[in-house]
Amino acid sequence: MKKTKIAVVGLGYVGLPLAHLFSTKYDVVGFDIDSQRVAAIMNGIDKKCELSDNELKASIGRGFRCTTNIDDIRECNFYIVAVPTPVDKNNHIDIRMLLDACRTVGRVLSSGDIVVFESTVYPGMTEEECIPVLESVSGLRCNVDFSVGYSPERVNVADREHSISNTIKIVSGSTPDAATAIEHIYGSVITAGTHLAPSIRVAEAAKIIENTQRDVNIAFINEMAKIFNAMHIDTHDVLQAAATKWNFVPVEPGLVGGHCIAVDPYYLIEKAQVYGVMPHVVSSARRLNYGMGEYVATEIIKLMSLKGIAVKGAKILLLGITFKENCPDVRGSKVVDIYHTLLPYTPDITIYDPHADAAEVERAFGIHISNENITDMRGRFNAVVLCVAHNEFTTLDVRSLLSANGGVVYDVKGRLPRESVDMRL
Repeated sequence: MKKTKIAVVGLGYVGLPLAHLFSTKYDVVGFDIDSQRVAAIMNGIDKKCELSDNELKASIGRGFRCTTNIDDIRECNFYIVAVPTPVDKNNHIDIRMLLDACRTVGRVLSSGDIVVFESTVYPGMTEEECIPVLESVSGLRCNVDFSVGYSPERVNVADREHSISNTIKIVSGSTPDAATAIEHIYGSVITAGTHLAPSIRVAEAAKIIENTQRDVNIAFINEMAKIFNAMHIDTHDVLQAAATKWNFVPVEPGLVGGHCIAVDPYYLIEKAQVYGVMPHVVSSARRLNYGMGEYVATEIIKLMSLKGIAVKGAKILLLGITFKENCPDVRGSKVVDIYHTLLPYTPDITIYDPHADAAEVERAFGIHISNENITDMRGRFNAVVLCVAHNEFTTLDVRSLLSANGGVVYDVKGRLPRESVDMRL
């Protein structure tokens, strides 16, 4: 039996930790088109902070390597595709990176190989979009010369507790033999075990429903927050009281950004309409969550006006721009919407985030973030907004940042001490 040699195509938040895990048991080559990313990894640095320097160096010490040269993965026989599947500026699905990855794999595919997709897709995309590209480029036939599978990624960015290895892995294959082989290979490194889905489409649907369910649940609580705020009732107090019932689902209001919850529902929405189904609940939830940045900014303006603080020309500090706490990932950040809604009222908006890469923020959003020490900002602002609950912020004396003439503190995350906050989402 041929020795398993794995290629992981795409070395981002999903691909690199996966390659690291597989390198404990197999020969692994990582492939990415970003030469700077590859160079940093080979120097033992993961700028996305999913792996520690020691973890990455341990993988490299075991023989793991990554490359931008397609010939370096030609000898592999188990290909894992873990590239992003984003949406465009109009929230239409964008599978160009996925199809490019299929072309890459197709150029090196050999008889007997297995290709597994981890990228989030709508149900049917593996068979309808990916397999035809693999067949066209390789000249081989699926389920005759090679086979495919789908095993959805379940990476929770910056979560060291719920890792790939201790989270049950859904697997599936285009044939029973392929499914068995895929389950065996994943099962050899996933300590939590695997769940074999009866088909690729079931596995694809399982992934899409996980994130869509989260989006819908958060949208419900965000709508409740809007209602309770209008009634001058603290939403977090309501949730704390309601959570005393055994079957209450604990969800908090907030900004829904990132590359999963804020994106994946669009794949389901777009595909559902092809089948003549209008997903009203999912679409409504997505619209509501999409507009929460603008809502928060409007509430801040109202709060400042009620406190007699002039909004025009005010000095405002936004604490955090990453899409979640304690990580550098700024993809889909809804803090950007807060910024742009406030900008017509005042150009004097400072964004401070010790976790975000300033160059990446500038490149992605055209926004400058401050590199000034937070302690040097005391006594300066008319409004301070906790947008992201980084550890550095939850212990911060936020009121010391307010101007001597007075100001307001708005807590999007509900993490600051009650006495230091004028309003919470």
